[in-house]
Amino acid sequence: MARTVAIGRQNFETMIMRNNFYVDKTNFIKEWWEYDDDVTLITRPRRFGKTLTMNMVERFFSVKYAEGGELFSSLNIWKDEQFRKLQGTIPVINITFGGIKCNNCESAIARIRQVIVDLYLRYPEIKNSGVLQEAEVRYFDGIVGNLLPDESFITSLCNLCGFLQSYYKEKVIILLDEFDTPLQVAYLYGYWDELILFVRGLFEATFKTNPFMHRAILTGITRVSKESLFSGLNNLKVVSITSEKYADSFGFTQEEVSAALKEFGLEEKEEEVRFWYDGFTFGKRTDIYNPWSITNFLDEKKFQCYWANTSDNALVNDLIRKGSKKIKITMEELLKGGTVPVKINDHISFSLLNSDNAVKNEDSVWNLFLASGYLKIESEKGRNEYNLKITNEEVKFMFQDMIEEWVVPVEGYNEFIKALLRDDTKEMNLYMNDIALNTFSTFDSGKKPSEKVEPEKFYHGFVLGMMVDLADRYTITSNRESGYGRYDIMLKPIEDGLPAVILEFKVRQPEDEENLEETVRSALKQIEDKNYSASLIAEGFLEENIRKYGFAFEGKKVRIDGGDLQKVKGIISKVVKKPVRKKTGKKPVTAKKGSTRK
Repeated sequence: MARTVAIGRQNFETMIMRNNFYVDKTNFIKEWWEYDDDVTLITRPRRFGKTLTMNMVERFFSVKYAEGGELFSSLNIWKDEQFRKLQGTIPVINITFGGIKCNNCESAIARIRQVIVDLYLRYPEIKNSGVLQEAEVRYFDGIVGNLLPDESFITSLCNLCGFLQSYYKEKVIILLDEFDTPLQVAYLYGYWDELILFVRGLFEATFKTNPFMHRAILTGITRVSKESLFSGLNNLKVVSITSEKYADSFGFTQEEVSAALKEFGLEEKEEEVRFWYDGFTFGKRTDIYNPWSITNFLDEKKFQCYWANTSDNALVNDLIRKGSKKIKITMEELLKGGTVPVKINDHISFSLLNSDNAVKNEDSVWNLFLASGYLKIESEKGRNEYNLKITNEEVKFMFQDMIEEWVVPVEGYNEFIKALLRDDTKEMNLYMNDIALNTFSTFDSGKKPSEKVEPEKFYHGFVLGMMVDLADRYTITSNRESGYGRYDIMLKPIEDGLPAVILEFKVRQPEDEENLEETVRSALKQIEDKNYSASLIAEGFLEENIRKYGFAFEGKKVRIDGGDLQKVKGIISKVVKKPVRKKTGKKPVTAKKGSTRK
């Protein structure tokens, strides 16, 4: 009989005692202990069992569970007599930063302080044991009462290790789960530089200069740049997704998934399961599955997005939405099954995500997506250079939904697309301004009209996202060469009866343009001056059946114009089949469904 699937359970003891579905990962304990590294930083995507593993390590080693060996008696670790003797013999500190998601630095530090306060509250017996000096008791009370300054909290974990060593006569194992969550949120809300000062001090005191630490494990999604966070921490062993260590300790292997499907009578679904949920690569293991997706599938027995719809995708969403045109073009290629060449860097420098250096910025974005599990290594190009692609079908759906969510919740979205297809610029302006008013924020579109680079990226990405619903009628491309330059967006019809469309975006520059009307005329003039329609004409499109729209933006204000060439009416109707390409004298080729060739 199949075990019960407990979705989201992260308490190791409860899972074992209730005979919940569990894949035995206790060999990690043996492997980690025998490697004997002082401080181990393990990066894995979210929902890959990091928290459950940390709880398992605590339950195995902690002196609080000295009588808990029976919990492991049926698991792999208990086969080794050496480890049976080791169980329950070392004091363990286990904390998580996973819940620290604040929109300002003051609140983030306050939450970290509270995590430490709650940790101290777990050890009332130590304060009252008589092993602490009077000054140490006062310090203990000051932490518990949350009365001491930040400087005192910076050394609080190190000091607690000292108290535990005095009490138990053993050095301490430190477990810190999701160390990078507050740092990612700090980047999103713009207080990274402020928070990093406090966190760097805390980490150096805890993991670098701590004489009471036996060894430590940190887990997270990303390895934050050593220069910004782990400066001087020479005893840090980083285990990223490209490392061979612990390659099968997080996530399910093919063998483990096959066994699980057999247990639940779902063997015939194995190929579909592989298509939907396989593809993660750790070290040389290329057959890793996300545990969250698999356990939910075992429970629901339906193929759908489980992992991709959990947690907060704010950072990846933000990076695509405000990324360069090249990033958006690459996303188009990835969604079509293509790859992106990237030089892999095991650490994430958040400063480079906003870098003016486009190459460094783009590589940092793709490295973050790889570390987060959204991309996988498809092939090796050279030293530290790889081709990456979207991990699996589930992640592909996530990216598609993410783009659609930028505009779908806004009332009037479908009407804008209809107006575009009707060549009704009046309605296009009406609906686009309504969308802008209800969707754009000052943060998205720039605080000042003169802030050109970031707003243009945002507007380009926003309108490109709105084009998703046209994918069944048009081939949508962005920032490609045509004529004497690169257009912003081009819509090339897949079937007869539809016009081609060229879109160009401009953000108003007050020093150069009196109003949005001048800005939109400048956008239309650029389409003509750069001859963006050249590639379409070369494919046989008639000039009069190529629409050209200029979009002018200023904060939440939008102006759209089609110029003097947009007076041809009715060609959008799919009922009235008018030729959109000139005759070439060649015998027409019958197009396959979905083809752009006629």
